[in-house]
Amino acid sequence: MNVIILPPSTFDDTTATIDNAEQLNHIKTVLKASVGDTLKIGKLGDKMGGGQIAHIDDTHCLLENVRLDTDPPPKLGVTVMLALPRPKVLRRLIMDMTAFGVHHIILINSVRTDKSYWGSPLLARLDEFVLEGLQQGVDSVPPAITLAKRFKPFVQDTLPSLIKHKSALVFHPYADTSFKEFIHKNPLPDMIIIGAEGGFVPYEIELLASVGVRAVSLGERILRTESAVNATLGRWV
Repeated sequence: MNVIILPPSTFDDTTATIDNAEQLNHIKTVLKASVGDTLKIGKLGDKMGGGQIAHIDDTHCLLENVRLDTDPPPKLGVTVMLALPRPKVLRRLIMDMTAFGVHHIILINSVRTDKSYWGSPLLARLDEFVLEGLQQGVDSVPPAITLAKRFKPFVQDTLPSLIKHKSALVFHPYADTSFKEFIHKNPLPDMIIIGAEGGFVPYEIELLASVGVRAVSLGERILRTESAVNATLGRWV
């Protein structure tokens, strides 16, 4: 937690109140901050800055002399479309993509996505995972998140407008061109698309190709979804 991000409702003129248990615990046990110390904070969806602790106890922390005068870092300018992953890696992926600065995350269904994943209670906690990513990456503006439960309608009806006049790549282990070769000759893409464990089936690759998405590989190695996401986004940093 490298910055404390607070919802707009907690701000009042030049004061702010922190009542989130995890944030309070971080302030007291990790930062070991006390009255008079200044905390690095941000307003969700807005700017970042700092505030001085006026009071702190087990239930809340009152900040005074709050200033929000620092713009958050720019986003990477890339959209990540990801086949809905296993619930146990969903939290980490959302956190990592948010910390990297991805501006739009699309979670989509696929043939190899277990249908039970869409019923996971973790999907109701995406805002929580985004907050963790923002606080890790020192950012205050969350990414847009889209849930696409039907692959074909989304690809045919929505995706074309998202990639119009832009470049989009889907990672496929058996593609003729590697990602490394592609970016050696072309600018970084505006969208990357990554399948579930095992990747997309040929029909899905063909459907994506029909709307202008080009298939590339990440080389000879087959990577886990989280490894593929992080390795790829590292190209933008």
